Formats: sequence, structure tokens, C-alpha cells
Amino acid sequence: MSLPALPQHIVTRFAPSPTGRLHIGHGWSALMAHDLARGAGGIFRLRIEDIDGARSREEHVAGIVEDLTWLGIGWAGAVVRQSERLGHYADALDRLKAMGLVYPCFCTRADIAGSASAPHGPEGPVYPGTCRALTKGERAARTAQEPHAWRIDMARAVAQAGALTWQDADRGTIIADPLAAGDVVLARKDAPTSYHLAATLDDAAMGINFVLRGSDLIAATDIHRLLQALLDLPTPIYRHHGLLVDAQGKRLAKRSGGIQLAQLRADGMDPERLRDDLRQGRFPVGISVQSS
Repeated sequence: MSLPALPQHIVTRFAPSPTGRLHIGHGWSALMAHDLARGAGGIFRLRIEDIDGARSREEHVAGIVEDLTWLGIGWAGAVVRQSERLGHYADALDRLKAMGLVYPCFCTRADIAGSASAPHGPEGPVYPGTCRALTKGERAARTAQEPHAWRIDMARAVAQAGALTWQDADRGTIIADPLAAGDVVLARKDAPTSYHLAATLDDAAMGINFVLRGSDLIAATDIHRLLQALLDLPTPIYRHHGLLVDAQGKRLAKRSGGIQLAQLRADGMDPERLRDDLRQGRFPVGISVQSS
């Protein structure tokens, strides 16, 4: 297996959502991205993915900055806020609309979950394409009156982009299969973008050429590679690390508490010792790395 050559000037990032306090898994991932860039004389940047207006909190933004600073992780340049880049996402969506590659979707999550024709893909139920079949007139009439998301017509987009690959630093060349995800949402009913579109555009705008993130996002990378091709954006090299799990094999998550960096700090943990442990792959009792 041939592995890709790393960029001469590595630019990495950490991009948390401010929906809770960072846990030890976040600290580990951020530290790996930070060390990768700094060890090669490159740049490490911080992005706050705060497009979820219902769950994002300013106190969590402050907590992210506090936790990373305590852990000894610094970043270059200003912190990028997705909430300040909504116009860029709208412009990209307009480009895709002009290409005939997106369509409005009026379905609810309950509609999709209850559909007998909704198969499962790498990210859960695959949208069965209900609204894709609406006529132009039906779309226009309903769009003017009903809340709607915008979905990519995946089959049409893949046909236009052609065969695509991306490079994983540990796995080599990966053949992208965005079709497996179905017609994913690019702009939500409650937000003018989605994770897929925003993250892809942001990485390009920030000059990110090496993305280090969890193995749970491998399937998402196929989608991001497609968007890069459609919007004429550069493709970074990726590395997908294993996820931290608890003693029961359950992934650490904000909503379940995990082991929060703030709690470790409150308990008197020495940040220098924690950094060294994380760099050596030593975690608190009961925490381990799930195979990626």
C-alpha cells in the first residue's frame, strides 16, 4: 500500500461544536492535530462550528478556549466562527442550485424513519428520495409556504463529478462512495447550511491541507470529496483516528458527560502530565481506543 506524501507546510485544525464541554477524547484529537502541525513547522487553527442555533452556547465557546489553553494547545490566527460565514454557505448552495444538483425537501425525520423504502447507510437511514420526484411547479409552490431543507441529488451529482478518490495518511488511496449516503442534507430547515457543506467550505477557506478527525467520519469524507469536486475546492489529506470508548465500549460523548477536561482541571490534574499521557496513548482507567 502506497501512502501519500505529507504537505511540506502542514495546516491542520480542530473544529468542535459549542454544545457542551470538551471531554478527554476531544483533547486527545486536538492535541494530535496540534502536534502534527507544530512538529512539522506548520500551522494549527481553531474553528467553532456554531451553526446549531438551538444547542450552541457562548459559555461553551468560552469553555472550549479555556480547556484548550489549559491543556497547552495554542492556535494561529483568529478563531473562525461558522455563524459568521453564513453568506459563503448560501453562495455555494446557490451554485449547486444553478447546476441542478439540489432540491427542496419537506419531509420530517418521522416521515423518513417511517418510510418502508428507507434503507440504512453508513450514517443511518438513507433518504428514500420522496421529494426528488416532485415537479418543478410543486417544488416552487411548497417552497414558498413550507419549511424545507435542501438535499443533494446524489446520483446526479456523482454522475457529473465522475469517479473520485481521496488520500488517507494511514490507509492510502480511498475510492469515494458518496452514493452510499444517499441524498444528504446540505442546508437544514433550521439553518442555512449543514455540517457537510460548511466543513468542506471552511477547510478550503482556512487553507487546511491535513484533516485529522475520528474514524466515525470516514463516510462523511466521501461526501466532502464530492463537494470539493463540484465546487472546485482543494482536497486535503485525511487521517481518521480511533475513537475513545468507556469500559462498556460506548463512545465518549458530550451528552453522556465522558471525562470532561474541565472536571480534570477542577480535580487538580496537572495539564503537563495529561499532555504527556495523551501523547503516549495513556488514558484514565476504563478508557481505551476503539479500533479504527
